[in-house]
Amino acid sequence: MKYSKNKINVIQEILDKTEQEVENMEPVNVLVAGKTGVGKSTLINHIFREKLADTGIGKPVTKHLRKITKPGIPVSLYDTRGLELEQSIQKQVKKEIFELIDQNENTSEAIHVAYYCIQASSSRIEDIELDLISDVANKIPVILVLTQAIGKPAEEFRQYLDNMNLPIAAIQTVLAEPYEISEDFTLPAFGLKELVGKTLDLIPKDIKRAFTNAQQADIERKAKEARRWATRYVASSFGVGFIPIPFSDASVLVPMQITLLAHITAIFGISLDKSTIVTIVAAVGGTGSATYLGKTIVANAFKFIPGAGTVVGGLISGTTASIITSALALSYIEVLSVISAKDKAGESIDLSLIENLMKKQFKKNLKLNRKELKEKDLEFEEDSDLNEALTEYNQDKQQKEPNIPFYKKVVPLLKKTVRIYKEKK
Repeated sequence: MKYSKNKINVIQEILDKTEQEVENMEPVNVLVAGKTGVGKSTLINHIFREKLADTGIGKPVTKHLRKITKPGIPVSLYDTRGLELEQSIQKQVKKEIFELIDQNENTSEAIHVAYYCIQASSSRIEDIELDLISDVANKIPVILVLTQAIGKPAEEFRQYLDNMNLPIAAIQTVLAEPYEISEDFTLPAFGLKELVGKTLDLIPKDIKRAFTNAQQADIERKAKEARRWATRYVASSFGVGFIPIPFSDASVLVPMQITLLAHITAIFGISLDKSTIVTIVAAVGGTGSATYLGKTIVANAFKFIPGAGTVVGGLISGTTASIITSALALSYIEVLSVISAKDKAGESIDLSLIENLMKKQFKKNLKLNRKELKEKDLEFEEDSDLNEALTEYNQDKQQKEPNIPFYKKVVPLLKKTVRIYKEKK
């Protein structure tokens, strides 16, 4: 499909504004400490976007500390090595950690929070670790993260540590990825959302946006933050003082909507390429110039807004502009939530299905009033609005995929049955 130069300029402006917003975020700096093998990399890969421990650039800053960063993700992670080795090396690691904290204090590289990771199944913590945790906690907030926290022993260990009254900010049990108990039962991952929430409670206010962007564990939190910002932005743009405009001047709404979409994209922090943005915008505004885009969005909206009347020769009031832009924002948030969920699961997205989903959500949201838009349930739980959007996408995907022949469904089941029978014998 070919797009006009003006259309590409609109798309490029969204991408450029998004990139600029992320670049303007002051990065959040996190110390991730703990012995080798406790699951630090697994934790990092599941709490932050793009498998940061594997794909990020690891740069040594001292003999036992390395800094992990990646362009476009506003977070710097400091990973420790050597805490499992002999006591003299442990003391050196401790010295390097304190130098890192002290040297960067009151700078843009100040450490905001520390995760000290202990494998929950070990049910033990050494004195040198307790000393390190206590000393670090006197300088920066420390969250004790109990990794691979499976079963009653993990909870008993958590209670044991809690009763020690360490000078830490919080303790969080975590299972970063699903754990297969048997062929019939897999323990789902847990604890990451709670870790995200506790971290946001501890870091400075001006760093929270960067952490929200960088984390992937709590997509609903991104959606709710995006809606809060969009609600304030729409109110300030189309509230008291907004002068009604003729339909012929609908293009004046486009710069506001570009800013809106760019800011929401920056909150979500997903890497959208030009084709994805084109697909989403085309779903509600066609593929013409900025002028055509503004008119098309408004014209499409007038078909579904209750009581909006006819668009031809009419005026676009502040209320109508507010409903259109709010519906656009919420539909975009819902679609980005689905894309984020698919990215998190390691699944590719189908752009034709994303375009269809954006059309459906925009049409649906235009029929809601401002209060209903504010109160939509942005969760992935059953009967919630994000789950409804995700289900819509998955159902469309199933309908699009070719039917699997019956024998291809049955043969794997027969093979599994035979294998289980042989194992029992």
